[in-house]
Amino acid sequence: MQPMLAVARLTLRALLRFRLVLVLAALLLTVVIVLPLVLKHDGSAQGFTQILITYTLSSITALLGLATLWMGCGTLARETEDFSIQLLCSKPIPRWQIWMGKWLGIMVLNLALLSVAGMAVLVLLEYKARSLEPAEQSRLRAEVLVARNSAKEPTPNVEAEVEKRYQERIKRESIQSFDHDFVRKQIREELLAAVTYLRPGEVRRWVVPLGSGMAESLKDIPLYLRTKIYSPEYAGTGATFEFGWEIGPTEGHRRQRFRNSFGAESFTVFPIEPNHIGTNGTLTIDCVNLGERPVLFGLQDGLEVLFPASTFPLNFARGLLVIAFWLGLLAAIGLCTASKLQFNVATFVAFSVLLVGLSGGTIKQVIDQGGVIGVSSETGTVTQPTLLNQASVQVYGAIKWCLDRITGSDPIDALSTGRNLSWARVSLAALEIVGVGGGVFAALGIWVFTRRELAAPQ
Repeated sequence: MQPMLAVARLTLRALLRFRLVLVLAALLLTVVIVLPLVLKHDGSAQGFTQILITYTLSSITALLGLATLWMGCGTLARETEDFSIQLLCSKPIPRWQIWMGKWLGIMVLNLALLSVAGMAVLVLLEYKARSLEPAEQSRLRAEVLVARNSAKEPTPNVEAEVEKRYQERIKRESIQSFDHDFVRKQIREELLAAVTYLRPGEVRRWVVPLGSGMAESLKDIPLYLRTKIYSPEYAGTGATFEFGWEIGPTEGHRRQRFRNSFGAESFTVFPIEPNHIGTNGTLTIDCVNLGERPVLFGLQDGLEVLFPASTFPLNFARGLLVIAFWLGLLAAIGLCTASKLQFNVATFVAFSVLLVGLSGGTIKQVIDQGGVIGVSSETGTVTQPTLLNQASVQVYGAIKWCLDRITGSDPIDALSTGRNLSWARVSLAALEIVGVGGGVFAALGIWVFTRRELAAPQ
């Protein structure tokens, strides 16, 4: 352990001698202080959050991420090219400890820079919030500067009904030539649309499970509903839709009743009274469409219940911790490529891996359309399931699964919307990002570095 820490100290000293660290510190200072001053928000809590949290944290993550890749490649490849690594390897230190010591040194610098930048953002956030109007300050502290958990109604299981209707339809000669999976997909969408579609005068009920004991835990604490509706006919027109709400157990309880109206295709958050959770830990919500136009409540984002779970500073610290996990993975990627390649080539390969990680939309498109060649312009899917298309879907599916594990816990989105990053979620992120993702690159890099002939002519 002592040799590894010694390598980490040497790596940290070498990094501090690079001009990159000074440039990086200046850029971070510019992002944290200058960016919020240059970019003016519209005075609303949402606009304030977009600049002070989303833009600033995203810029910090991008700067540190790019610098981490560069440092990971440079600290090992440069020393290999100028033969200074041979002096270190001549000591009685296992090469895996040299590799891990360099990763540790990079991460110490990253954690220091990230902590200072994060603290500056938090202080600036509290300071700049005072410039908002009192109503927007209240909204900011109620909707953003909080750490709330969310609960949704479980997605209804319609597979039995899908199979039943499929068996009825398949008997018709007119659809015998259709793809059977496509027919099942159509039936499933029809059934789910019936759940989400709300005509004028109709009532939609949600039974949201919050968990046993939550009625007592959230006693006298106001909750919030976050909802989003769709109305294709009036999309982008600014039209509003009126609804009536009844919240609470349906029997033996005085339910909360109120009306409100809001627009389509954007999230709306509004408070509800406390103490309406049933003894079984569920919250029953009835909504009636009081307008003259039908609307859609999406299954995933139609309605959810938000309730407090932690404080914002602690949640902010957990968010920075997840960003540090991402940096740890990038450091492992940089060191892995530098374990075998020269600096220029290692940097190119490392940034190529990063580019693949940022191409999630393209990867998802290939999976959705079923391949890469022979895509129909009318249906958006491949016309023939060739071997190449099937192989590409499998490969891209595996890549997407890995990317989902790494980017699944998005701390910036959680912090900008007041979502709670629980310790369980952070622990899972550490396991998936650093333990699995970083572990794979670390194992590969150490294996290559251990077997590399460093004394060979360059």
